[in-house]
This record gives sequence, C-alpha cells and structure tokens, in this order.
Amino acid sequence: MKLLHSLWADDAGFVVSAELVLVATILVIGMIVGLVVIRNQVVQELVDVGQAIGSISQSYAFSGTKKTGVGWTDGSGYVDKTDFCQFPDLAGKEPGGISVRVWPNAPYWPTGGESAW
Repeated sequence: MKLLHSLWADDAGFVVSAELVLVATILVIGMIVGLVVIRNQVVQELVDVGQAIGSISQSYAFSGTKKTGVGWTDGSGYVDKTDFCQFPDLAGKEPGGISVRVWPNAPYWPTGGESAW
C-alpha cells in the first residue's frame, strides 16, 4: 500500500512531461490559427487602403480663355479610368487581396467531387 501511495504522489515522471507536451502543442496550434487570422485581416486592411487610394478621382478639366488682342489658351481635360486591378468588395464574395482556392486540376482534388467554380 505504501508503494502505491508513493507512486500516486510522485509528480516528477512521465505524466507531467506528457501534459507539458500536450499543452505546448495546443498552444502552438492556437497561435498558428491566430496568426493566420491576423495576417488575413492585415492584408484585407491594406487592400481596403489600396482601393480607397485607387478610387480617388484624378480627373481634371479646365476651359480655354480668350481675350481679344492679347491671346488665348486652349482648354484641356483628363478622365481617370478604372485601374485593371481595381474591383469593389462585394457582399458574399471573396474579399479583395485574399484568394485561397484549390484549382480543379490540382493533384489532390477529391475524386468525384464537383467543382464550385
């Protein structure tokens, strides 16, 4: 009975090490998931800033002036067009800047599965 009691009270063995490994593993996995979420949100905010800068209208126009006997200036204008990579964020769609997808011809595509695209 004394041996059983001493084994029960012993906390310097395998159980403590196993618990430590388990807790450390759970913490590392949780940190990885948290860092991925932080990365995605930082990228999304940078995309929002880029879209805000891209949506600033750089168009301008001015009309010509003419004064008899002195001279004249011709009018000019420029219309800012949409950039090739400027797409608005739409509700229910993939956010701009983050594209995580598996292509249908990837070697690890599940057999018999239907493509969502």
